[in-house]
Amino acid sequence: MAQALATPVIPSVSLISGTRCSKQASPLVSFPVRNPAKVGGLCIRCARVGGVEIPSNKRIEFSLQYVHGIGRTRARQILGDLGMENKITKELSEEELITIREEVSKYMIEGDLRRFNALNIRRLKEIQCYRGIRHIQGLPCRGQRTKNNCRTLKGKRVAIAGKKKSPR
Repeated sequence: MAQALATPVIPSVSLISGTRCSKQASPLVSFPVRNPAKVGGLCIRCARVGGVEIPSNKRIEFSLQYVHGIGRTRARQILGDLGMENKITKELSEEELITIREEVSKYMIEGDLRRFNALNIRRLKEIQCYRGIRHIQGLPCRGQRTKNNCRTLKGKRVAIAGKKKSPR
């Protein structure tokens, strides 16, 4: 009895697919699934580059763009430096993944890049320059007009009583 409780009950493929298993059904349809991560020779794995799990079903040029600090130009530059073709990520071998990780580690990415940008903005705020004041006020600091746009920085519109234009 204790041994029956120790083994987990794993549903068969026929139960997962929602079909009922009859006595005439082939034995291949109703075999129990032992390892759900590896079914029929397929192995599900995610590649980690720069501390980020990149998607395995996209080409490596686009998968690298999931890392903060790597855009399209830098992804193409990395592939060009390595002399690697633009394969789908899951088709890469372990050696190719290791070389990509080494090449990506040469650049400032993820946490280091975020920290660097935050320190620059904090410095601008401390010295009270124009851009720093605009950051403090939550307004655009690169010369954009603010009469109509920049709603993401300014926040939701606030209605002011008596502001409506009078017809002439």
